[in-house]
Amino acid sequence: MPRLPTSHPALQSLRALLCGFAQIFLQQSPGCGALVLLAILIGAPELLPGALLGGLTSMWVAQRRGYPPTDIAIGLYGYNGVLLGLLLSLKLPWTPLLPVLIVASATLSSLLLAPWMRRMRQHGWLPAFTFPFVLLGWLLLALLAQLELSAAPPANAPDAPALSLLQLILAVLRGLGQVIFLDSPLAGLCLLFGLRLADGRMALWALLGSSGGFALALFSGWPGVGALAGLYGYNATLAAIALAQVHRNLWVPALGILLALLLQPGFSALGLPALTMPFILACWLIRAGAQSWQQAVRNSAAP
Repeated sequence: MPRLPTSHPALQSLRALLCGFAQIFLQQSPGCGALVLLAILIGAPELLPGALLGGLTSMWVAQRRGYPPTDIAIGLYGYNGVLLGLLLSLKLPWTPLLPVLIVASATLSSLLLAPWMRRMRQHGWLPAFTFPFVLLGWLLLALLAQLELSAAPPANAPDAPALSLLQLILAVLRGLGQVIFLDSPLAGLCLLFGLRLADGRMALWALLGSSGGFALALFSGWPGVGALAGLYGYNATLAAIALAQVHRNLWVPALGILLALLLQPGFSALGLPALTMPFILACWLIRAGAQSWQQAVRNSAAP
């Protein structure tokens, strides 16, 4: 059987879809994306159809709208759709309503992301990151609450806040998995391998972010069960990866980890699910602060 050339549209679409999964962790490696997909299959296979539907829909909309092919190829129009598919599959059983909501929200995510990216490149806007997912996720969760639709049963959390070395390792791995709503340490390990495949330095920062979340949660007296389930590690993980890609020093990603952790409890006080908003705000604050500092230095140096 003749081999398909690498430029074959089907292979290009598959590569773009896998890159969309990888972009959840701010990577553009199809190998990393394949391991993210495998982690979902390991940790919560019932969520995989929704993730695939969301990623394919957001990518297809970008293609149909004529958005930059390079952006599509590296997965920038896939990850928000994947996350929305995961969130909705977690909250709703498979009924005819679920794919409709996934397709609609994934479509909107691409339509929101495109003008934001254009303004980011032309006018210096802050990066969107997963903001389309967060905004649409909040609206969808509010809608489901108003309609009182039955949610899928939540995954079981660890029973007791034991502090053995094994429990610590498992909690750190769960912190990686919670980025995509998984509490399986094996899925977290799979994600770590995916990050290592894409960029070993990012894998190390992901571990530091998740570890920092676990440590601060225990130090601050936050619920031990939540800490062991990795619920305080995933925003810190994403902040660490995002900032370490831009800053080679240690203190900026470390500051991002701390900010993401300090911001997360505030959403509970507001009655909002945090999702990935603490990570986004931490990165925005640091980016805005750096821009303001650079502007102040330029102004002071001007005659």
